[in-house]
Amino acid sequence: MRKFLTAALCLAATVTTAGCGASVESSDDAKSSSVSLTNCGRKATYDKVPKRVVTNDVGITELMFALGLEDRMAGFAMPDDKGDLNGVPWKDGYDKVKWLSKDQLTKENVLDARADLVFAGWNYGFRDDSGFTPEALKKLGIPSYILTESCRNGRTKTSRGLMPPLDALYTDLTNLGKLFGVEKRAATLIADFKKQIADVRATAPKGAERPKVFLYDSGQDQPFTSGRYAAPEQIISEAGGVNVMHDVADSWTTTGWESVVERDPDVIVICDYGDVSAEQKKKFLLSYAPLRNVSAVKHRRIFVLDYVDLVESPRNPAAIARLGAYLRSTVE
Repeated sequence: MRKFLTAALCLAATVTTAGCGASVESSDDAKSSSVSLTNCGRKATYDKVPKRVVTNDVGITELMFALGLEDRMAGFAMPDDKGDLNGVPWKDGYDKVKWLSKDQLTKENVLDARADLVFAGWNYGFRDDSGFTPEALKKLGIPSYILTESCRNGRTKTSRGLMPPLDALYTDLTNLGKLFGVEKRAATLIADFKKQIADVRATAPKGAERPKVFLYDSGQDQPFTSGRYAAPEQIISEAGGVNVMHDVADSWTTTGWESVVERDPDVIVICDYGDVSAEQKKKFLLSYAPLRNVSAVKHRRIFVLDYVDLVESPRNPAAIARLGAYLRSTVE
C-alpha cells in the first residue's frame, strides 16, 4: 500500500501532552550499556542507545514522536500525500526532524543520514524485492528494529501478524522505552491508551447488536481489505463492531466483491490515503451495482478513517473512540 499521512484529531489531553514536546527522562538516565529486547520473536541486542534513528512511514515515525524521541532521530521517510500536519499531536516532531524521502527508505539515504538504527517494518519499508532488509543493513553495520505489527509469522514467507495489533503497539512502546531509557513515558502512554479503549468498550454495542464492518482500503476490480491480523481487526472489534473478514488468516489482503456481498456489512470503513480521495472511494461504493443491496450501501453507512489510524500507531486509540461513537449511532 502507498503510505500517507492525513489530518487527524489530537488524542486525549494527557496523551497529547506526552506527545507534543513534553520533557522526557533525562538522557543522562538512558542506559549506556547494551540492551537486549525480543523483536519479532527473536532476541535483539543493541550495544548502545541509538542517537541517529531513521524511520519509515507515518505510524512508525509517530511512535518515536509520542515517546519524545525527536532528538534521537536523523530523519524519516513517507510519501508526500501526507495531508495537513497542523492538527496532529506531534507537529513539533515533524518540524524538528528531517524529511529524508517522499517515498521509502533506501540504503543510500540511510547511509547519507549516518543512521545508527533503522526502525521500519515488512511492507512498511523493509522489502525483499529491493534488498532493503534488516539482514542487508546488518552487513553495513546498521542495526534495525522491526515494527511488531509487521512481523512475519511463518504461515508463508510474507505473512504478517504475531499478536493482536494493540498488543503489538504496546510491545513496541515498551521495547522502545527500554532501549531509549524512557520507560516511564512508555508506561504512561500505554496506561492512557488502555484507559481510552476501556472507556469505548464500556459503551460499545454488545452481542447481536454489534454491527458488521467491512474495511475498504482500495481497488475496484477486487477490494483490498484487512484480515484478522492487521490493525483494523482489533480497531473494529474494540469499537464495538465485527470485522466481516475476521476468518481471513492474513493481514492486509485482497478479497472478492462476492465475499463482501455475501457477508452483508452494516458499515463500511474507508481507509483514506493516496491519490484516490475518500470521497471518490465513497462515490464508487455507493454506485457499484454489485453492492446495491448491501446494508451499508443501502443505508449509506460509510465512515472514514485515515491510513495512520488503521496501521499500528499511537493514533489507534483515538481512532477506536471515533469509530466507536459512529457504531453506537448506527444501533441507537
